[in-house]
Amino acid sequence: MTNLREIWRFPVKSVGGETLDEATVGPVGIEGDRGWGIINLETGLTLTARREPRLLFASAKVVEGSVVLTLPDGSETDDDAALSSWLEADVALRKAGPDDQGTFEISLAEDEQSDWVKWQGGAGSFHDSGNRRLTLVAEASLRDWDRRRFRLNLITDGAIGAERDLHEKRVQIGDCVIDMIKNVDRCVVVTRPQPNGVERDLSVLKTVNNELDGNLGVGGTIDTPGKLAVGDPVSALGKS
Repeated sequence: MTNLREIWRFPVKSVGGETLDEATVGPVGIEGDRGWGIINLETGLTLTARREPRLLFASAKVVEGSVVLTLPDGSETDDDAALSSWLEADVALRKAGPDDQGTFEISLAEDEQSDWVKWQGGAGSFHDSGNRRLTLVAEASLRDWDRRRFRLNLITDGAIGAERDLHEKRVQIGDCVIDMIKNVDRCVVVTRPQPNGVERDLSVLKTVNNELDGNLGVGGTIDTPGKLAVGDPVSALGKS
């Protein structure tokens, strides 16, 4: 059995997040996680770091049910005009309603210059997959990489690859039960720079591709909502 060591919430899609000592998990994941997205008003797309890497240099936190972004210059805002000025595009910060789905895009080309395809994420948040509402990894699997590269919600103790043993299992943490039905596939975003010394590093994705079949972490849907906290045991209950 392993234990939960860290909880991360990322209120705005592709923007840096915050650590928590405890969290409430609802039907679409940790409350407030990917609860907001920055929408390009010209295209209707939810911005991600694939197309807009500047997002990686901001962070967000939930304050009394609302979200506040800290921009690279240190200013705090939730204002569309300020975000539009920063990103040099007409954008708006949107909170996901119960039936809202973000529209996302990814390039199928190695150089990410062409072959962009679109899809819709899960309803009720700006998660880009309806099958990946909450994600988990063992700390040892992160090696010496900065955990912020991967935007995972839960970090446990345990040996390298311990999270893989939870794939296709029902997992209980605190009151919450998660169906871990999906390996988390990785793209070029994990190689990109971020604040406070996270440099561009192409070897991260090469290692994930060559040694881990392109995946790092497991994710799933919420079987039983509830509360979880740092220190809680992580228990596999059987097949999902």
